[in-house]
Amino acid sequence: MKDICTKTGDQGTTSLRGGLRVAKDDIRIETNGEIDQLNALLGIVRAKLPHDNPHQTVLLNIQRELMVVMSHVATPDGESNPRTLHTQEMTEEMERMIAESTAPAKFVIPGDNELSAFLHLARTQTRTVERRLWTLCRNHPLNSQIPVFMNRLSDFLFVCALETAR
Repeated sequence: MKDICTKTGDQGTTSLRGGLRVAKDDIRIETNGEIDQLNALLGIVRAKLPHDNPHQTVLLNIQRELMVVMSHVATPDGESNPRTLHTQEMTEEMERMIAESTAPAKFVIPGDNELSAFLHLARTQTRTVERRLWTLCRNHPLNSQIPVFMNRLSDFLFVCALETAR
């Protein structure tokens, strides 16, 4: 547990992958903070979903992919990241699930039930992540599939929220 409290960030900097020090409000750190928050919200959603719900596995895989995305966001410009992205495959899977959904496509006011409300909260956090990613990409290029994955994830979470609000 000694590594938890390193005190290296006490002066307002933190490390990217490989140890490069940057300000704690660097767009890469800010973006990863937003992704981390999204991942935590998806954890709440999974905890609230019945264990046999078919979205359990998909959401867990999304959470794992978010960790890989965070690693890519934290990779300094010009360096390669050995962690393989699966964003394209996951985007295609979410598109398939959206197409197969029988939930009525409509705008709703969140709050029909607790699970649906948390799904909407995760959806809005996904939109925040997407905006941060576009800001990041202006100066720090990323794999172009990452913002697409995030855009589709917000659509997927919207459909999930509609399905649970029935």
